[in-house]
Amino acid sequence: MPKILAFAGSTRTQSWNKKLIRVGVESLRRAGAQVMLVDLRDYPMPLYDGDLEAGEGLPEHARSLKQRMIEHDGFLIACPEYNSSITAVLKNTIDWISRPQPNESPAPAFRGKVVSLLAASPGSLGGVRGLLTVRQILTGLGTIVLPIQFALARASEAFDESGALRDAGQQKAVDNVVAELVSVLGKLRA
Repeated sequence: MPKILAFAGSTRTQSWNKKLIRVGVESLRRAGAQVMLVDLRDYPMPLYDGDLEAGEGLPEHARSLKQRMIEHDGFLIACPEYNSSITAVLKNTIDWISRPQPNESPAPAFRGKVVSLLAASPGSLGGVRGLLTVRQILTGLGTIVLPIQFALARASEAFDESGALRDAGQQKAVDNVVAELVSVLGKLRA
């Protein structure tokens, strides 16, 4: 059973991407994956600063999240789009987690991990422009970012009161992203 860490690149309580990641987590569980959902709000970190790192090392929350990431085979990430790009909180999290520690191989929380991407936006493109940047960053860190992804447009209209997607086609798209992640992880582990 693949172990997948899931999170949204937002700290906002009513984030569309937090709603979408919960849909993805339920789909992962139906697909037979072992899933841990984390909230970046529970891992506050200062803005990355090389001087701070040199003086104090990785912040406690960065160490904790990094360990969780190392323990998982892959990630499902719902990525908000701010001004056509990645959110500051997601980029800052990646920057801290990617920092090498003494006697550690490069980027152990990322290298060789398999990642699937989702995005949700109230706009008509669904956050797809920001996914390009996330894909580029994660690929540079050695992850295998799967080509199938899903960008949910008009997210403000997409969820019902329970948090489920109203449109069966959109749910199917999330299920397809998740199925590919579980399938690839299963093949790599075999």
